[in-house]
Amino acid sequence: MHPRSRLAALILGLAVIGAAAAFSAPARSQGAGEGLIVKKSAFGATKTLDRLGIALKRAGLTIFARVKHQAGAKKVGLDLRPTELLIFGNPKMGTPLMQANPAIGLDLPLRAVAWEDKDGTAYLAYTDPAALKARYGITGRDALFAKMTGALKKFTDIATTKGALPKR
Repeated sequence: MHPRSRLAALILGLAVIGAAAAFSAPARSQGAGEGLIVKKSAFGATKTLDRLGIALKRAGLTIFARVKHQAGAKKVGLDLRPTELLIFGNPKMGTPLMQANPAIGLDLPLRAVAWEDKDGTAYLAYTDPAALKARYGITGRDALFAKMTGALKKFTDIATTKGALPKR
């Protein structure tokens, strides 16, 4: 075999091995990393988002929309495991961030997506506020990002773990 052919075969082999490793890693296959926080849920995708919506509303946040991706797929003759998106926010928190950099409006209002894997295990994912801060280069709003981080952790923990929802 020609040396260039051996090198090409080696590179191709390493690429295949690397791709297989990347897609076989549990966290990677669920989208963890790259600014995402992914939590395993004790409930199905729909109930997870139901619980998240209840917790958010009871805390005074606005639910802007709920997208049922599985239903959309079905309308065009495609199958998709349960997958739903919730779009929510609080203008008191989001507006100062958009004043600092209007481009963050691409990621605000916030979103959380819940889905079920082939085994029926549900996950909930959302963008880490620290990633938003870095992506949009926003400075001077550390307290706001910290508050957002704490609130998202609290609400997504409520949505994904067994226990009482907050009182009205």
